[in-house]
Amino acid sequence: MTNPMSSLLEEISREHFPYPPATPEEIADFERRAGWTLDPDMRAFYLHCNGAELIERLPDSPYQVLPLSEIIRARVAIFGKRNDDDGHGPASVYALCDVQDGNYVLVDVSREEEGRYPLFDGDHEAWPDPAYCKQIASSFSEFLAQVLRTRRGLYWLGE
Repeated sequence: MTNPMSSLLEEISREHFPYPPATPEEIADFERRAGWTLDPDMRAFYLHCNGAELIERLPDSPYQVLPLSEIIRARVAIFGKRNDDDGHGPASVYALCDVQDGNYVLVDVSREEEGRYPLFDGDHEAWPDPAYCKQIASSFSEFLAQVLRTRRGLYWLGE
């Protein structure tokens, strides 16, 4: 049986714009700095490519999966360094993917579902209100599969 993540990574290499892979040392450095470990989907992705532009190249790409060096807390990505406090969102939520309009796809590392972290809509105008920043995927592989299937930005908002 084919690993779903493997086929997603092959498609990213074939049809999108991956960055060079992260080294195991870069992953270990990231995990030390961030204080959390990549789940299996994210680890496979970063060993394959340390970020990627999906569908189009920047500045036209609707998704830039951030390199490890650019993954920061959502509240810092959205509000800036001076707002790294619990009043601006939980410390466990990180910006994983820039959707190029001031918003992000976020990963909540305090929650695991079957060993995978869920992903959320990081709308900067609504963050951190959970009524507006809904879960958009139960895992990074589910998120990638939806992006690659729909081939359009903000697939979770409908047409």
